[in-house]
Amino acid sequence: MSKRFTAGAVATATALALTVTGVVGPANAEPTATREFTVVAESGVSADAAIAAIKAAGGTVVSRTDEVGLYQVTSDRADFASRAAANAALLGAAEKKVIGRKPKLDRVERENLVAKAKAKGAAAKRGTKMDPLDEKLWGLGMIRADKARKVEPGDRRVTVGVLDTGLDASNPDLAANFSWSLSRNFAPDIPEADGECEVASCLDPVGTDDGGHGTHVAGTIGAAADGFGLSGVAPNVTLVELKGGQDSGFFFLDPVVNALVHAGKVGLDVVNMSFYVDPWLYNCTANPADSPESQAEQRAIIEAMTRALNYAHRKGVTLVGSLGNNHEDLGAPRTDTSSPDYGADPYPRPIDNASCWDFPVEGPHVIGVSAVGPSGKKADYSNYGTEQIAVAAPGGWYRDGFGTDTYRLDSNMILSAYPKHVLQEEGSVDENGNIVAGFEASVFKECKANGDCGYYTYLQGTSMASPHVSGVAALIVSKYGKKVSGGLGMDPNKVERQLYRTAAEHACPEPRLQTYTNEGRPAEFDAFCAGSSTFNGFYGHGIIDAYAAVTTRM
Repeated sequence: MSKRFTAGAVATATALALTVTGVVGPANAEPTATREFTVVAESGVSADAAIAAIKAAGGTVVSRTDEVGLYQVTSDRADFASRAAANAALLGAAEKKVIGRKPKLDRVERENLVAKAKAKGAAAKRGTKMDPLDEKLWGLGMIRADKARKVEPGDRRVTVGVLDTGLDASNPDLAANFSWSLSRNFAPDIPEADGECEVASCLDPVGTDDGGHGTHVAGTIGAAADGFGLSGVAPNVTLVELKGGQDSGFFFLDPVVNALVHAGKVGLDVVNMSFYVDPWLYNCTANPADSPESQAEQRAIIEAMTRALNYAHRKGVTLVGSLGNNHEDLGAPRTDTSSPDYGADPYPRPIDNASCWDFPVEGPHVIGVSAVGPSGKKADYSNYGTEQIAVAAPGGWYRDGFGTDTYRLDSNMILSAYPKHVLQEEGSVDENGNIVAGFEASVFKECKANGDCGYYTYLQGTSMASPHVSGVAALIVSKYGKKVSGGLGMDPNKVERQLYRTAAEHACPEPRLQTYTNEGRPAEFDAFCAGSSTFNGFYGHGIIDAYAAVTTRM
């Protein structure tokens, strides 16, 4: 997941400070500078009633998402949030506050760079070469995507939304499959969080990605199989950018909800979600460790995300999400020590599994994905658990192969597309576009005869596992979908069933209590695999199988 589940991450971004329902502000509050709020209406309240309530509280609606009762509001009243929360028509008002900035380097996804370990050579080739770099894509071979494309390479009419930090459409591997007409940016840059805006409006044009995460995800899903660079799981489907994440890697409620609503309205077939909604690792209805204001904020996030996920599902969108990189059983979560991830220091929050959720992956209709390394073993960082998991997929594991010459190799991770300018910012590509000495084993450059170049690098995480599943879901729609409104469509429930029934069953390891001490991890990483060979907490229904998914009759 982008930025996700890295305990102790330095804070950044937009704070959503919701007031608790029933708290009334001072009657004679003085006007203040104009502020921005995200307001969530109570269930069943009409748009007209919600807008009237917002106006009565002293706010002005500047944009609205009626499908889920979400409103963007400005107000110059210091007490607007409390006045809004006191109105029975409104669930709460979340003020947008910029607090700080996030470190650029993710400690899980870029473990190879954080460790500063030098590669010891190339790992054994595990894939079948199609495009020049495909020999490094062991994940394609593990899920038999190389065989699947001979039967079903994907249909251009099938659309996959990448709800992420953006998508670099200048990469030749992605340009061929990119939809300019369907793509949207829902997350304007916040200078104090993301750095200086690249354009005057702070709304980056579609086809760009200043974070890199979304481009990497998109490449795994649907990079073109065209004899250049590398190819994705579903190389002929259409990629749609849904920018819901900040350049700094944070994902806030309003952009994510609006991206999901857009996906439903335009009829996307699949949406990949490799993130959690900030600022809470878990959103709880009434955690005693939280203040009343924080409790109200989390209830609003729970309600808005539930509405948005249900809306997209009703409109025919198959929803895929990463389980997260916090190495914990999501059915028995540890005390949360990383939330909130901005502003004041995070504090310990015991998590009650019955009343706390990690969104979007624990939301309705989301297919939860764990990550495995090249050996098929659950990656040490990957979350797991029988309550939330659906399937497993290649996510990469830098530390896989202990005791062999493949231990701690970049090639144990997932290679995919990445923006050149982000690699330049990270120091692995120079100002002339050449790979810096020492990074030859982790960054690759491919150029066409016309001078167009694509760049590629390794990441690991459940963020990298989820797009493998989204790619297979897109192949299923391509193979079995029906013509609808000039495209193809398929009931998400049927897509989900086909994914599960064709996954390669994988029994729990023995002993079931797995330790990662050999890989240098403390006891906190120990993981118990509960369940049977047909369904368990590490692998769910199994490791996805693209070939079986498109050759097994429904």
